[in-house]
Amino acid sequence: MSTFEFEEKSVEEAIELASRQLKLPREKLEIEVVSKGSSGIFGIVGARRAKIRVTTKIPAAGLAAEKSKEVLDEILKHVDLPMVVEAETREGYCYLNIISNGSGLLIGKRGKTLNALQFLVSKIVSRQTGENVSLVVDTENYRSKREESLYELARQLSEKVKKTHRSLTTGPMSAQDRRVVHLALKEDHEVRTKSKGEGNLRRVIIYPVKKAKEADKAPESAE
Repeated sequence: MSTFEFEEKSVEEAIELASRQLKLPREKLEIEVVSKGSSGIFGIVGARRAKIRVTTKIPAAGLAAEKSKEVLDEILKHVDLPMVVEAETREGYCYLNIISNGSGLLIGKRGKTLNALQFLVSKIVSRQTGENVSLVVDTENYRSKREESLYELARQLSEKVKKTHRSLTTGPMSAQDRRVVHLALKEDHEVRTKSKGEGNLRRVIIYPVKKAKEADKAPESAE
């Protein structure tokens, strides 16, 4: 459940404001009147605004999923392609799946467009709800396919590092992709990983355990 407070000239106007901002019908809101407000003398002196406390009747994750879908739907209206957005919650995460025949356009190079959509929707919904939203935007199972390819890349680089005893780095990666590489090699006791670089140029360094100090040196690059 999520709780919010709203103020307006009257209780009824405050309820209308809550329904409008939360984008939920009145019947899905639990409303507590904190203050009925007062018009004061001649409607000017001593006037007080009405205040209500509103609790949504759906879980926070469910609310985030509904709002995330609404925001993504609105964004995709500007893309001239037929699309349908499906929303669901799993393990505290909100998953939005875009069904479309233009998935390549939505994904972009190495998922950059998809990542941009995910970032934008997450920021908008977090601002609207006042809570951090754990969000994943996907289409045509791109996320799982990308994860599989990154696991394979991490394995190949790890084997090369162990064979040559030399550090290697990936190309520039998003935070999500770097996380996959770190997790892929977490249980490999012969190598270690660390991120290095700034902003969009951050990469993952993979280095042999016995030469951990080399991680701070300029490693051989590998794409």
